[in-house]
Amino acid sequence: MSAPFRLVQGSSGPRQQSPTTCGSACATVARMLVDPPFARWITAGEGHLVPGAEGTTTAERFAAWERTVHQRTNGWHEPAGGLSLGWPRALGTPPWGMKHELEHGASRTGTRYRMLSVRAHSQESLRARYRRLLDLVVEGEPAVLYVGNHLLPRHVVLVLPGERPDALDVYEPASGTVQPLEQEPFVRRRLDLGGWSVPWILVQPTGHRRVYARAATRSAWALPSMAREASSSVSSSGA
Repeated sequence: MSAPFRLVQGSSGPRQQSPTTCGSACATVARMLVDPPFARWITAGEGHLVPGAEGTTTAERFAAWERTVHQRTNGWHEPAGGLSLGWPRALGTPPWGMKHELEHGASRTGTRYRMLSVRAHSQESLRARYRRLLDLVVEGEPAVLYVGNHLLPRHVVLVLPGERPDALDVYEPASGTVQPLEQEPFVRRRLDLGGWSVPWILVQPTGHRRVYARAATRSAWALPSMAREASSSVSSSGA
């Protein structure tokens, strides 16, 4: 049997298979980290076939599941039949679709997420946000960060716990690499993630997994409401 799928700083992971599926790649990798049978199928073709992830190679299976995720996160209806807010696939993965994907199989069972706009935050607020991520992001409960330029969010990365309690890593799907997410570049909007530098949106755990794990999951989900901790409004899009 294959070893559990893991990603650590310096290791190589799958790469996004199209220009608009960085978000889908992040969601796929997040699922691989918490679902060993799924990861074995994607990486080695072992075990039971996963519908929607067909293919004879790792790249083919990963690309097929990217397409499955992209259709699900951007559609007008969630898999259980509830209403969602559709989004053009050419514009990438919307944060509300990412939130739903993380809460339904791409994180530990019962983990709840919130969407947070950080584009207009001060450096002091971004520093506090980074410290909060250190508390919230643990194994099986990643966050997703939308980054871009000063005008628009353009790329999506998966935030993972670092090797030290005061550090975070990111899986960057364009290169398939795991890199450190340093505090000061995050605070000063000088990131270098897929060529983009400005943090825009976080989809992060709430920290309430153990409480919600005992509650019934709703079969439908409401139209998205993005939390705001700054006075300015923000455009929400991303690859």
